[in-house]
Amino acid sequence: MKGNWLGLPKELYDNRRLIFTLAKNDFKTKYAGSYLGIIWAFIQPVVTVLVYWFVFEIGFRAPSPGDYPFVLYLVAGIVPWFLFADALNGGTNALLEYSYLVKKVVFKISVLPIVKIISALFVHIFFTGIAIILCAGMGKLPSIYIIQLFYYASCIFIFTLGLTFATSAIVIFFRDLTPIINIGLQVGIWLTPIMWRIGQMKDYPIILQIVKLNPLYYIVTGYRDALLDKVWFWQRWELGLYFWSLTIGLFLLGAVIFKRLKVHFADVL
Repeated sequence: MKGNWLGLPKELYDNRRLIFTLAKNDFKTKYAGSYLGIIWAFIQPVVTVLVYWFVFEIGFRAPSPGDYPFVLYLVAGIVPWFLFADALNGGTNALLEYSYLVKKVVFKISVLPIVKIISALFVHIFFTGIAIILCAGMGKLPSIYIIQLFYYASCIFIFTLGLTFATSAIVIFFRDLTPIINIGLQVGIWLTPIMWRIGQMKDYPIILQIVKLNPLYYIVTGYRDALLDKVWFWQRWELGLYFWSLTIGLFLLGAVIFKRLKVHFADVL
């Protein structure tokens, strides 16, 4: 078992240049052939944010969660969710999309899920920049707390990588996993306090504790701490301890599943 999970991080590190090259090519070719090209990578999230903002702030007149407009609360929470959803979808289907590489004996197929996650990071960097500019324009100027964005983005990266090692291996044998994940993401965005405030659950302590078990709660809260609320990550050490315990366990499990199943990938594909 030791070799199963220790070998995988080493493979990723040894092939880091290949991973970055493939990620850049993946990002460029994803929208090749369309008139607007990679602009489509940014249009859909922008439209989604505008729709949610209109519905909740204009339509439902959601109250401000602090000394800043609701739209900042929404943007700070939804930016990390976009990265997670895009990386999970892409990473899950990485082996199917690059099946021609999976069949090559000499190719390290373990790099494919991380390629998709890095590709998703390119879009995330753009939206994080937009979020910072939007916050500054509405009175929440960047401060030293903003450096925590690197930490919380790393949280998403490692958590999603561990998850996609498992899902990318399983989906080859169980193709229904892809629509199941899509449904899970549709439900998950509402179970995560992105468009609603966690304070609304204070009268329901059991539900409140269940919501906090969602690992994305830690990350979404962290982005808001860095951009809006000025809270250091170590001040939420209990959530951090839970998140990293879950993430490390998930990564080890994902590595074992991937290693155990990869010998059968070429046969099934």
